[in-house]
Formats: sequence, C-alpha cells, structure tokens
Amino acid sequence: MLKWNWAGFFDYLVNPFILGGVATTLWLTVVSLMGGLVMGFGLALMRRSERRAISLIAQGYIWLFRGTPLLVQLIIIYTALPVLGIRFSVVEAALLGLALNEAAYLAEIVRAGIDAVPIGQIRAGRALGMTEPKIMRHIVMPQAFKVIIPPLGNSVNGLLKTTSVTSVISMEELLRRTQVLIQERFMVLELFAVAALYYLLMTTVWDVAQRHIEKRFGHAASKMSISDQR
Repeated sequence: MLKWNWAGFFDYLVNPFILGGVATTLWLTVVSLMGGLVMGFGLALMRRSERRAISLIAQGYIWLFRGTPLLVQLIIIYTALPVLGIRFSVVEAALLGLALNEAAYLAEIVRAGIDAVPIGQIRAGRALGMTEPKIMRHIVMPQAFKVIIPPLGNSVNGLLKTTSVTSVISMEELLRRTQVLIQERFMVLELFAVAALYYLLMTTVWDVAQRHIEKRFGHAASKMSISDQR
C-alpha cells in the first residue's frame, strides 16, 4: 500500500522545475490576458457597430469561440493548421489559443460595461463637439470600468487555472511539469497536491488584489459622482 511521503511533498514545494512551471503559468496568464483584452475591446466595438456586417462578424466570432471547448481550439491550432501549411510553436499555439478564446468572453464583458453608460451622457458629449474617440476615452470608459472590473477579475482567476489545458500540446506550465515529474518519480498524490497548492496560492493572491482594485475604483467612482453633483 502506498503511503504519503511528507519529505517528498515538502521537497517538491521548492523544486526548481516546479517553480519554473509556476512562473510559466503566470506569464502565460498575463500575456494571453493582454492579447485577449485588446482583441476583446475591438470585438466589443464591432459588436456595437451600426453596420450590420461588422456586428455579425463579431457575433459570429464570439459564438464560435464561446461555443467550442478551448481544448479543441488548441488542438486545431497546434495539430490541424499545419495541414494547411500554418505552423506554430508550442508557445505560440498556447498563447494564440488562450488569447483568442479569452477575447470572446472579454468582448461581452467590455460591451456590457459600455452599454451600462447612460446614452444621455454620450449625446451630451457629442453636443459639446467632442469626437467619438474623446467621448469613449473621457466619458464612456471611466464609467464602464466600474462594470467591467468585477467580471474581468473573475476572468483572470479562471484564466490562471485554464492555462493548465495547454499541457495537452506539451506547454511546460505547472500541470505539464507536474506530470513529467510523476512519470519519473511515481509520487502521484504528493506532486498533484503541490500543483493544487500553487494554483490555490495564485488564485488567492489574485482574489486579494482584485478586492483591492475594486475598492479603489469604487472610491474613485464615488468621488466622481460627488464632484458631478457639485
């Protein structure tokens, strides 16, 4: 009967190979989030476009990437596209798959935030002669952020864990490196417990940061509303 190996558990908590996987998970999350935000913002604007063709393109993208599993998308990008002569490295495929998938969800979050801004304020900006980019920058987005930040924070939390899916295309993030060590050392419970602990640590730290960010934006919004009343 296999017994829990405490010495092995604590040893792998500070194992450089595992810590390298943690670092990969973190930068994979940050880079794919940034890419998803840029594409998501563009998709949100397209989704709201008065031109039906542009809006339909954005709706189709969102429908496709939200309606199919990320796992399938990654496999298509990494193993199916080469059949068409389009090849990506493991890192490129992982980043592209995560960013494309995340963009579909972030687009709806951004769109909801923009739609929450009263139309009267946008019309007032136009009446003052402001251009659409200035209205978006100075009127819409400062208020939209209040709506966007909570679900965006939840998306970051989910993305931290979703990066583990990239292990199927051999991306050496935390889960993949854990699996490699399990094949070498056969310490299944201990190594998976270490991986779970690091995922829990990363998401907990982000939860604390998210509450702090929401609190700061809440205070900023309160000050803005008070100054508007004056």
